[in-house]
Parts: sequence; structure tokens; C-alpha cells
Amino acid sequence: MATSPIVELLDVTKRFGDGPVVIDRLNLAVPPGEFVTLLGPSGCGKSTLLRLIAGLSPATAGTLRIEGRTPEAAGAGLGFVFQEATLLPWLTVAHNVELPLRLRGVPAAERAATRRQVLGLVGLGDRGGAYPRQLSGGQKMRVSIARALALAPKIMLLDEPFGALDEMTRERLNEELLAIRREQGWTAFFVTHSVAEAVFLSDRIVVLAPHPGRIHAVVSVDLPGPRTAATRLTPSYLDLVTRTSQVLRGVAPASGHA
Repeated sequence: MATSPIVELLDVTKRFGDGPVVIDRLNLAVPPGEFVTLLGPSGCGKSTLLRLIAGLSPATAGTLRIEGRTPEAAGAGLGFVFQEATLLPWLTVAHNVELPLRLRGVPAAERAATRRQVLGLVGLGDRGGAYPRQLSGGQKMRVSIARALALAPKIMLLDEPFGALDEMTRERLNEELLAIRREQGWTAFFVTHSVAEAVFLSDRIVVLAPHPGRIHAVVSVDLPGPRTAATRLTPSYLDLVTRTSQVLRGVAPASGHA
């Protein structure tokens, strides 16, 4: 028996007010545990699609279901990591990570246990007393990921979380992210402009075209795991980067748009 999708989009369309269509009749079914990357030029609706899945913005038309429910009803099972770490500067790392649990009324002892677990997962078990100003960019993003993981999500939504980091830090965090996912098994939707990053992380890459946002192609990534730094040197990886780059170059704006 086929596994039911954890996320399913049927003819999903998004328009803001009287403006142009941002996402046009998008169809996608994602099984549990899959890592899906949204790749495409600016204006193709990648971040908007994450917000629709998160229930932060409603679809204008079509159907979006998470485990058969609306995004609003499924919100407790989602973790969201934004482009910026969005940490509260007056709170310590520990208190930033515990904040969503505190807002949900989780008891202090349970909050502390969860915080220790997730900070350990991201390699910051000894930095709970630090403030955001004392952290590097990579460390801040680790804290942001830990905060999302504290909610024990079934689905992680990651909107270009490593885009502002240097290449070495980005690659290291890619490897750490996959290691955490192997341990926890969540489904991922990841936004990036980097073909290399998309290939390294993904089971499938959804290439979007802009104006309006629509699926141009879907690239399956059949690389063995666990993926490590050595994976980036293999012929299979390099071939997939080349082929995906060619697909991305084939993306053209709709007629009448620059």
C-alpha cells in the first residue's frame, strides 16, 4: 500500500490582494521523511510556499493538506527556520530555545530537558548561558534550528537558513542538518538559491519558474547516505549538480515579464 503524503498541494494558487498571481496551480505530494528543496530564481514563490504550508498565509485557491488537515490545524507539528536567526537579544541561548515551549505552557523541568537535548544536537550544549551578541553567524543559526527542533516537529520548514554564511560554515551545517534529520526523521522543505546545496541535502529538488510561480521540473537525487564532505567529490554528486544547473538555466519568466 502506498504511503499517504504528509503534505499535499492540489492546484494551490496564491495572490496577494488585487496583485499578480504569485503561485499558480501548484501540485505536489510529499511522503513522510522526504527532504524537498525548492530551487529557483527570485519571484518564483519559494518563501511564499513555505508560508502557505506553515499556515502563516492562506492559499487563494486550491487545497493544501498536512496529514489530511489544514495547515492551521496542523501548526503544532511544524518547525520554521527563517533566513535570519531572529533571536531575542536580551535572552540567553537557553531562554531563546525554551521560548516556544514556555509560550505553550510546558513545565520548567520539561523545558530544560528539551533545551539540553536540542542544544546538544546542534553542538551548542555548553553555550546555553551565552547571549546572541556573543555568537558567530553559524552559531546563531544553530540556535534557531534548535529552537525549531524543541517543538518536536514532524515537518521542518527552512527558508534559506544558511544563505548569509561563508561556504565552509554552510557546508558543515548542511552535514549537521542531515545528521539531525537521520536521527529524528522529520520531513523537510528547504529553500535555497544554491544548486550544490540543494543536491547535497535533497531527496527531490522542485525547480520553480517565476511570474507566476509554478513547477518547472522535479529532479530526483539518488545519492547514497550518510552524505558527508566526501560526497561532494563523487562523480554522481558532481553530475547531479551539472544536470540540475542545466535545468535551472532552462527556467524562463512567463511571457510579458522580465
